Amino acid sequence: MAVQIKVNGKDHVVDVEEEMPLLWVLRDELGLKGTKFGCGVAYCGACTVHVNGQPLRSCTVPVAAMQGQEVTTIEGLADTSEGSGELHPVQQAWIEAQVPQCGYCQSGMIMAVAALLERNPNPTDEEVEAEISNVCRCGTYQRIRDAVGTLTNA
Repeated sequence: MAVQIKVNGKDHVVDVEEEMPLLWVLRDELGLKGTKFGCGVAYCGACTVHVNGQPLRSCTVPVAAMQGQEVTTIEGLADTSEGSGELHPVQQAWIEAQVPQCGYCQSGMIMAVAALLERNPNPTDEEVEAEISNVCRCGTYQRIRDAVGTLTNA
């Protein structure tokens, strides 16, 4: 079945089974490898993308549910229009705070934090911990909090 989806501002038509998870469409059909597979049950958050600005774990959502929706992946988070190459503020904070160790979970973590800060620019530590339930096996949670703290006035 042909499914029309908009990813990172571009329209795509993919000929896949409508129940194929969005994650695999992004990675295998569109070549966007930044979104990672972690657990396959929407628990770990490595597959987090934005759908209409809201975080969504893409490993369990059928692509057919994305028809007419705006999907943003880690590749589309930064403003790279006209070759500017500017990183999203969360991406820049991640670099400055040296957040990643292995880095596997980081694209999903960045997407979750970016969505939170869009809704709530000054979350408390408690709100960050309550909202960001992504799993980091390397345990960089303090570095994540440090990075988020550089972006807020809280």
